[in-house]
Amino acid sequence: MAEPLFDQLQALQREFRGYPPVDRWQPDLCGDMDMEIRADGRWIHEGTEIHRQPLVKLFASILKREGDDYFLVTPVEKWRIQVEDVPFLASQVARGEAGGDEPLLFTTNTGDVVPLDADCSWELKPFGQPPQPVPYIEVRDGLQARISRDVYYQLVDWAEDNDGQLQLRSDGRYFLLGNYS
Repeated sequence: MAEPLFDQLQALQREFRGYPPVDRWQPDLCGDMDMEIRADGRWIHEGTEIHRQPLVKLFASILKREGDDYFLVTPVEKWRIQVEDVPFLASQVARGEAGGDEPLLFTTNTGDVVPLDADCSWELKPFGQPPQPVPYIEVRDGLQARISRDVYYQLVDWAEDNDGQLQLRSDGRYFLLGNYS
């Protein structure tokens, strides 16, 4: 990985103090980069896992989704990358003392904290073999995180039964966790 690219990404992160406005950047496609985000959350570049978490966070900050494709975008470059499932995993969850009146807070494998509230996209989608309905939460701008198995079991423990449906209470609302018979 070229160090000038890393330096450019760090400069962008400092400039925008959070997430760069990738939705406003429309550079021409430069091509396909040999990078993949695996379903288990690992980032792979040219066949080698990226172990430096700050570098993964920098790449995640310039990730953009267009339709079914994912891109790493700067103001002047746009590289398509491969994503096996979704780019993030929700690896932790926390809830406040007020039960379901406060939003559940999910933390992703890249450190994003996402509240489960009325503005949040939450859906069950098939995952695994055999496919089972698993919850996904929107992190930002159409980028989703799959709820990890550990977090899922924590949510099941907090869920309420409502006529064969497991529902989570978060931010005073109910979100479907699953159905059972």
